[in-house]
Amino acid sequence: MLNRELKLPKKSFLLFGPRGTGKSTLIRSRLKSAFEIDLLKSKVFLPLARNPSLLAEWTGHLKKGDWVFIDEVQKIPALLDEVHALYEERHLNFALSGSSARKLKRGGANLLAGRALQVFLFPLIHQEFHEAATIDQVIDWGSLPGVVTEPNEKKHTLATYVETYLRQELLEEGLIRKIEPFVRFLQVAGTYHGQILNIENIAREAHVGRTTVDKYFQILEDTMIGFRVPAFLEGAKSKEIAHPKFFLFDSGVARACAGLLDDPIDSVWRGFSFENFVLNELRAYNHYSERNRSIYFYGISGSYDIDFVVETRKKTLSNPREAVGISVKYSTQWDPRWSAPLRDFQECAKTRVRKLYGIYRGDKILTQGAVTVLPIEQFVEQLSAGKIF
Repeated sequence: MLNRELKLPKKSFLLFGPRGTGKSTLIRSRLKSAFEIDLLKSKVFLPLARNPSLLAEWTGHLKKGDWVFIDEVQKIPALLDEVHALYEERHLNFALSGSSARKLKRGGANLLAGRALQVFLFPLIHQEFHEAATIDQVIDWGSLPGVVTEPNEKKHTLATYVETYLRQELLEEGLIRKIEPFVRFLQVAGTYHGQILNIENIAREAHVGRTTVDKYFQILEDTMIGFRVPAFLEGAKSKEIAHPKFFLFDSGVARACAGLLDDPIDSVWRGFSFENFVLNELRAYNHYSERNRSIYFYGISGSYDIDFVVETRKKTLSNPREAVGISVKYSTQWDPRWSAPLRDFQECAKTRVRKLYGIYRGDKILTQGAVTVLPIEQFVEQLSAGKIF
């Protein structure tokens, strides 16, 4: 068992996260006495799909305060109304897991009218995998629990992941009608993982219409396979990039989507994968520590970009917003020229940029003016200790 950093709430909650991140394992390990309803089992799914009110009958033996665990609740959105009623009338606690909010939204599910907390589980972060894998291994293959704990099966695990996602999450749930155009799109999306989103280019390379590509990206976001990092718009310079970047949630899954499991990985791919690793650390810490800060990137067309800008304070009538700027380089040597964009961003931004960091794969902590350059191991340690933001 890998120790996970996410603390589960002590009252009813919805645990979201992509397939394969360990949601069910986490809930079972923390709520060992919970009464489980696994919707992946047909003998459980079929009767409840026909008659969601059976939930009251199946949980009739439970007492006030007992826990009920419903796995993959998005498969029967109508169950949430029954859960809501049982929560109110019998004061049962519910642990609900899901890998897609799409069907819940479309089914008109009320997500328990705000009575259940919503938490999110990310792929493994450094604190969780450091005894089982190296950062270089994670850069190449991602940090899904199944990949980290069974490294000899990593190719098979990732190939199966994509096949299962396409079959169970998309085809069986009716999210896509034809598999072939989506597979072409997914390969292109995997190839351009971590880059500025250009819908027209992706549509052209995937031989799919633009409106269809828009729909496909929305499916990736709704099923938590991908997400956008919005641009940080300051209005300080005329050529600020306004388009978001798009990331798949795990670099190993991105590699599988791109069809690169059997090919050697080049330095450019590793650069984006390293960036994805840092982003996963930032997002997971941000959520697990309940910081709830917005994460952006900042770019000047034809000039430079700052990989991540973490907004540490919102703008108010009396104070400007504040932020931390972070640049990530897949290199064992830090070139002093890489610090210049960070300093320029701090000088020109209307936002008060409190801290500037460079992250690299070297072993020395460097100070270059206002920029602190950290080895990746030092960065994740300081991040988990709350010293970055």
